[in-house]
Amino acid sequence: MPEVYKPERTISAVFKEEKQVNNVIRRLLDRKVPRDHISVMGRNFQAETRIAGFITKRDVILGGLRTGAIFGSLFGSLLSLLTGVGVLFIPFVGPIVAAGPIGAVLLGAATGAIAGSAGAGLVSVLTTLGMPEDKATIYQTRLQAGEFLVMAEVPADRTGEYQLLMESAGGEEIHTIEKALPRACSSGCNSPEDLSPEVRSHLSTEAQHLFVERYNAALNENNNDETKAEQAAWEAVHQKYDEDENGVWSRAKTRA
Repeated sequence: MPEVYKPERTISAVFKEEKQVNNVIRRLLDRKVPRDHISVMGRNFQAETRIAGFITKRDVILGGLRTGAIFGSLFGSLLSLLTGVGVLFIPFVGPIVAAGPIGAVLLGAATGAIAGSAGAGLVSVLTTLGMPEDKATIYQTRLQAGEFLVMAEVPADRTGEYQLLMESAGGEEIHTIEKALPRACSSGCNSPEDLSPEVRSHLSTEAQHLFVERYNAALNENNNDETKAEQAAWEAVHQKYDEDENGVWSRAKTRA
């Protein structure tokens, strides 16, 4: 039976150049870090992009994908090997490319990280995950300046090995969070209580149950792709409900 990969810590580092990002991704994959445990964020990728849409600050705050699918593909880059590549808007940073589980954290079906702290931008998201505020501030500043953030979820007993790998690949401001990144109902949501408080606050009780039902169905339909499942769940809510004056999806649409 193959050994089960157990990510217990998240190592992050800043890289100045895209070629360094490609190099460290390749080296992490060679060291058997699964692609769905590697995250990358940055503004100035040179690879040709094909993005299906865009997401606004309001979309991020509500945790929904109001403007349609945002996930496309990046070509000519090892980013294309990672999961959930897309573009999103982060307050105080602007539009960024995010790949890997950090994208799901930022959109937040389960964690609601940015939904609960969007006014403070990336700093609040990273501190929510356990990063000191001074380090998170450095990361946000360097992303704003056009540099790149790489995060790898690794077993605790190999932390030192991967820290050295990041450093030798050109990583700076290396930091380790004592846990893996949270996942959005990765095995399916058992009930609305599995959703973040921020997301639940924007859905009526009936809409919450619809969200969970559609999320679980789409998860099965799309080989456990959480990004597609979340998108399908929001689309189901938007098809059946309208927002009320408080921003809650609660008004059943009338059929002509």
